[in-house]
Amino acid sequence: MNTSELTLTHDLDVLHAELRTLIAASRQRLAATVNAELSQLYWSIGRRLSIEVLAGERAEYGTQLMRRLGKQLEQEFGRGFETQNLRRMVQFVQAFSNLEIVVTLSRQLSWSHFVALTSVKLETARSYYAKQSVAEHWSVRELRRQIGRKGYERSQIASAAAEPSSVAATAEGIFKDPYFLDFLGLRDGYDEADLESAILLQLKAFILELGKGFAFVERKKRMIIDGEDFYLDLLFFHRRLRRLVAIELKLGRFKAAHKGQMELYLKWLDRYDRQPGEEAPIGLILCAESSKEQVELLQMHKDGITVAEYWTELPPKAELERQLRLALADARERLERRKLAH
Repeated sequence: MNTSELTLTHDLDVLHAELRTLIAASRQRLAATVNAELSQLYWSIGRRLSIEVLAGERAEYGTQLMRRLGKQLEQEFGRGFETQNLRRMVQFVQAFSNLEIVVTLSRQLSWSHFVALTSVKLETARSYYAKQSVAEHWSVRELRRQIGRKGYERSQIASAAAEPSSVAATAEGIFKDPYFLDFLGLRDGYDEADLESAILLQLKAFILELGKGFAFVERKKRMIIDGEDFYLDLLFFHRRLRRLVAIELKLGRFKAAHKGQMELYLKWLDRYDRQPGEEAPIGLILCAESSKEQVELLQMHKDGITVAEYWTELPPKAELERQLRLALADARERLERRKLAH
């Protein structure tokens, strides 16, 4: 291949890459615009059907009318306007009565997102899932997974169980309690090695459960102290906080000795692994069962250490609600004790 042909090939590759980027970006913007317009159209149709057709004494008549209307619209405009979808549009309006909110959300959420959200009956829960979908860029599949795993109820438990004085900008603000590890598929009789291996196999799901900003660094981080080998279970880095996050996995109930072990690991990481510009490392001890009084007495948050429970099976909604009530009661009790102490 001569120089002229090489130049032509290079120019062609550069131009192709540039035009490909332009086309892809334009398609993405176009898809977002079409999606937003479609969702707003469905809302308008749902509102018309909800207010004008299904309201009051005309409800039974309206149901029959909508069935026939769906058949006609389906023939003219396709399956997107069949009777079943018309009902979804009515449910859409009932779940999202404020058009301004729909306009804002439709810029980032698809119609399939809205369909999933309408299945959530509680308004506060629906708002939570909508905001999280936008903030975390959840796919429809991930949104359905979070709804199925009762993400809202879990977030309420975590919020209630958090220290009343904790600030989101601090290390405590990035951790939850409990963590739900049901996606690991562990059976009875597993040990810490099984738990660790399962987490690594499902690393993407585990990072999603940890929350936004975590990046995996290393498994079984080796530390040599006084000629003796020590191994940290999992090491992560949190991008927003700019600090290492050490995670230890414990099968049983939390013990006070776990604090000393984590403190040793954090001191070592601070001395030998911390990079210029990073904040001091922090630790998370995941236990099958927390010991709230021991954790409180040890004042572990002052040392950058958090203790949280993990659940390997997703409990039924009634159990989650019970946990929420207990967490709220516990948070109120701790707050009252602090007021008395001061």
